[in-house]
Amino acid sequence: MTRFVVVAGAWLGAWAWDEVVTELRGAGHEVHPLTLSGLAEKQGVPAGQRTHVQDIVDEVERLDLRDVVLVGHSYAGVPVGQAAERIGGRLARVVFVDANVPVDGTSFLDGFPSDHVRKSLAENDGGWPPLDPADYAGQDLTDEQIARIVTDGTPHPGATLTEPAVLSRPLAALPGTYIKCLLDGHELMGPVGELVASGRWELVRMNTGHWPMFSRPRELARILDESTARS
Repeated sequence: MTRFVVVAGAWLGAWAWDEVVTELRGAGHEVHPLTLSGLAEKQGVPAGQRTHVQDIVDEVERLDLRDVVLVGHSYAGVPVGQAAERIGGRLARVVFVDANVPVDGTSFLDGFPSDHVRKSLAENDGGWPPLDPADYAGQDLTDEQIARIVTDGTPHPGATLTEPAVLSRPLAALPGTYIKCLLDGHELMGPVGELVASGRWELVRMNTGHWPMFSRPRELARILDESTARS
C-alpha cells in the first residue's frame, strides 16, 4: 500500500480526482485528494503561493503520512514540488501530471507566455476564471466531461500564480516521475526537460490531453500505481 496526496490544477478541487481515487483505492492504496485554498469548497479563502504550499504540507502532517507520494497536476506542480522538499523524509516520490514545476525565484506565470492570463486577472478582480468550453477541444474529453470541468470549476486566486517559488535545493534531488500528456504537445517545458535529462527522474507519456484524470482515469491510476514500485 502507498499513501497518495493528489492535487489538481487551476480551477479544480479534490472532486477532479474522483475516478482516479476509486481506481487507486481499489488497488489497495490510501489516497487523499486535496482542495487548495481559494478553490471549490474553499472558494473565498485568501490564498497565495505560500498558502498552497502550506496546504499540502499541513495535510501530510495532519494525517501523519509517511512514505507519501505527492501528485500535482498542471498548476499544482508548482506548490507540490515545493511541498515535496518541505516534508523531507516523509516523501517517497513526487509525480507531476502534465505540470509546471517550481523554479526558485520564478512564478507560475513566468514559466510560459502569460500576458493573456495577466490581462484576465486584471479584468476579474485578481481571479483567473475557468476557460471557455471551446478551449478544451482536442484534449480527449467528452462534452459531458468538459461541461463538468467548466461548471464545477471556480476562479483561481491570482496571487498563487504571480508569487515566486522558493526552493533550497535542486528539484532533481527528489525522486520524481513526470507524466507528459501528448495531446497537449510533445515538447517538455525547459525546466522539465532539464530534470528528466538529469537521469534522476522517470518520464512517462500518455496519449491523451491535459486533463487525464477525466479522459483516462484508469490509465493514470495504473501509472501512479506503477510509480510506487520505484519509490
